[in-house]
Amino acid sequence: MSHFENQGREAKSRAEVMKDACSAFLRELIALPSPSRAERLACERVIQEMEELGYEDIRTDEMGNVLGRVGSGRRSIAFDAHIDTVGISRPSSWPFDPFRGQVEGGFLYGRGASDQKGGLASIIYGAALAAEIGLPDDLEIYVTASVSGEDCVGLAWQHLLGVEELRPECVVIAMPSDLGICRGQRGRLEMDILTEGVSSHGAEPDRGRNAINLMAPIILAVSRLHGALKTEHPMLGRGSVAVTDISSESPSLTAIPDGCRIHVDRRLTVGESVREAVGQLEALEEIRAANARIEISEYREKSWKGLEKSVQKIFPAWETPEDSPAFRAGVEVAKIVLGETPKIHRSAFSSNACATAGQYGIPTIGFGPASEECSHSTRDRISLAQLVPAMAFYALFPSIYFAD
Repeated sequence: MSHFENQGREAKSRAEVMKDACSAFLRELIALPSPSRAERLACERVIQEMEELGYEDIRTDEMGNVLGRVGSGRRSIAFDAHIDTVGISRPSSWPFDPFRGQVEGGFLYGRGASDQKGGLASIIYGAALAAEIGLPDDLEIYVTASVSGEDCVGLAWQHLLGVEELRPECVVIAMPSDLGICRGQRGRLEMDILTEGVSSHGAEPDRGRNAINLMAPIILAVSRLHGALKTEHPMLGRGSVAVTDISSESPSLTAIPDGCRIHVDRRLTVGESVREAVGQLEALEEIRAANARIEISEYREKSWKGLEKSVQKIFPAWETPEDSPAFRAGVEVAKIVLGETPKIHRSAFSSNACATAGQYGIPTIGFGPASEECSHSTRDRISLAQLVPAMAFYALFPSIYFAD
């Protein structure tokens, strides 16, 4: 048996001992609602747990991201999970209280269990376990509980890399991958299309020009554009385009609306550019006929610590090559802790890797407990059995990555 296999056995054995503490911590995180821009209480709870586990250099940055360090050296890697969650629209539709952390049938239910509080608890304990089983002398691990990930994915890591000047060699995102290795994701571009009409009394619609009516053929054209997209990537597949929201402006509900806006979610595969995606919309005859305006959406909000960020909502696609040391290490570690070859896949969603890999070119992989299909749903849950291999993975990854 190899040295790393022995380390893997030790990591799994110690992770089993830590399982109850990790799951209890996760239940407490779930019990602290943390929608984007309101993560303070959950961040404070993370700091407390890091202190108890012996982390060094624990702090919140200007934006509100929590950082903790394990080990010390000239080389560093980072484990990340966003601490914020989407909200709750209809609590009555949940089988359990979304903020109770109900355990049933080996699963822990609650908002954020899968995306990404389960992963966050796992990396916090996994990095501490890495120090226990023997972290390479010249390597340090930064663990980040990042904020505003649901509001504006990647924004936290734009701040961590651009302002805090964190410089990890590689990043592991604790996304819900069902213990598989994710090595790529499509990007996302958010746009608004606006039409302008002329208002009149609702009793005399012919005197006006209804902005909603102008928008109707545009919506159908965008739907047709989705099926006409051609660029395809071997792993990430084709991009997509969809209308995800519509609103109008009118002096009154008894008046013809003189403004209409739709929100367009454009997923970008590798090989597609922002300019190309915008150009495809500009080329639609329906948009030209309505003299509609296309705008790239902007994010401008204050974080829970009061820092205001203003960025265009452009989130690049990314792919980490199979010959990358980060990917090779991830596969080797997963084989040891799972006892089998892990599933290799792309994630259907976006993650902070759009910044770490897509913008900054840092080799990034995704690995975490729970399944994507549970995210943002009333079935939000995590299998407690997955906490042990997840913690063991994060504990063993630094040693195998360092040895590559």
